[in-house]
Amino acid sequence: MPAPHFTHRFLSWLFPLLLALSACQDEHTSKSVAPDGLEQVRASGELVVLTRNTPSTYFQDRSDASGFEYDLAEAFARQLGVTLHIETADTIEQLFRRTLADKRPLLVAAGLTSHPARTPALLFSDSYLQVTPQVIYHTSAKRPQQAAELAGKRILVLKDSVHAVLLEELKKEHPDLEFAVSDTVESVDLLRMVDEGQIDITLVNSNELAMHQVYFPHIQLAFSLEPAIGLQWAIRQPGNHADTSLLDAINDFLQQSRDQGLIDRLVERYYGHLDVMGYVGANAFAKHLQQRMPKYEALFRKNAEKFGLDWQFLAAVGYQESHWDPQARSKTGVRGLMMLTQRTAEELGVKDRLDPEQSIHGGAKYLAQMLERLPDSIQYPERYWFALAAYNIGLGHLEDARRLTSQAGLDPDSWVDVRSILPRLAQKQWYSQTRYGFARGGEPVHFVNNIRRYYDILSWSTRPASEDTILGGLHTPAIKGQ
Repeated sequence: MPAPHFTHRFLSWLFPLLLALSACQDEHTSKSVAPDGLEQVRASGELVVLTRNTPSTYFQDRSDASGFEYDLAEAFARQLGVTLHIETADTIEQLFRRTLADKRPLLVAAGLTSHPARTPALLFSDSYLQVTPQVIYHTSAKRPQQAAELAGKRILVLKDSVHAVLLEELKKEHPDLEFAVSDTVESVDLLRMVDEGQIDITLVNSNELAMHQVYFPHIQLAFSLEPAIGLQWAIRQPGNHADTSLLDAINDFLQQSRDQGLIDRLVERYYGHLDVMGYVGANAFAKHLQQRMPKYEALFRKNAEKFGLDWQFLAAVGYQESHWDPQARSKTGVRGLMMLTQRTAEELGVKDRLDPEQSIHGGAKYLAQMLERLPDSIQYPERYWFALAAYNIGLGHLEDARRLTSQAGLDPDSWVDVRSILPRLAQKQWYSQTRYGFARGGEPVHFVNNIRRYYDILSWSTRPASEDTILGGLHTPAIKGQ
């Protein structure tokens, strides 16, 4: 029988060894059974993204998916070499609950921001877009200029949103401030409710107001809540807290997207053309949409189909040119609904510029020619914006601007970059270096911005009712490539 002291020494040596072996085995088992988050995504062949069905995140355009969050997530999936799989949640609370319950490595991309009140079981990425929470009121009311003036107002915000958290914090300073929350609406519904007088105040982010304000002529910004907040993606806290592989990959991608201009291009695509109509312009457009558009819609549809264009895109050009007035004329001699010059009309075979059918046919043909004559390196949807600029200023001046863009070290195939250079065509130090000389380079920038806004509104307001979403169908689609 072994001596007691020997047994004690043996056990004191054996137990740590067994624990170490067990730990090694557990570690080995954990690695073999549960690979890290990034490995799981790559092994599955798809990136599962949970988002919300809203105009600023993800929505179905007529034939394709679109939205700021969708496009950014799609680029991330491409970088990982996997397909993108989109799932939607009806509420912010559902986003969190489903993320925590799902065993897959879900990526939440829904315009969220981290906050101490958010569940600690989530990990948030670096910020990819700065927005400002804004207080919105009805234009018929006295404008509130500070939080203390919100007391006694009917205030409604999204449940579980950062805006609800901000109001809770304000309530500590202003006990008379009362507000309600709802998980059956989205930001666009809240803005509509203010516009219709159902509530007095709501809070939305600055990007959401920019996207929707033109649809609701009776809403206005009261004041912003500082400081700006950063929108972020989120993932579930991994069981192995040391595994940050997926979060690291996300942050690396977001940094690359900033450095390489992807974020800027998406901001320009979804928000860069929105602030072009004030109250008067919005009401004039609404009136002309009801009174003039029905007379010419069939002609826009017919000629757009003939030349392979989107009819709402063609109609938006017509509104920018003449407000759909077939008798329109300018001091420089352009005339008709599509405002063709005499020379251009002759080249297009238009004999009577004041005839709406001939004018729309000529305008559609000219746009199609611009699209065809652009360099192949310019891709859709930006190819449309370049074609519009050429329609406005001419291909020669557009090429001058593209050359100046290239000389400045920017991308001559990027509308964001060329747009920033076009105004130089009106400055002697720059146009003296070009082939075609002086041009009012700022005009095509406004021309394109306006048409993109009109197109957005037309795309929403002229859709069949069957295409509407459960939130009323309001969205801002982008023209998709062919």
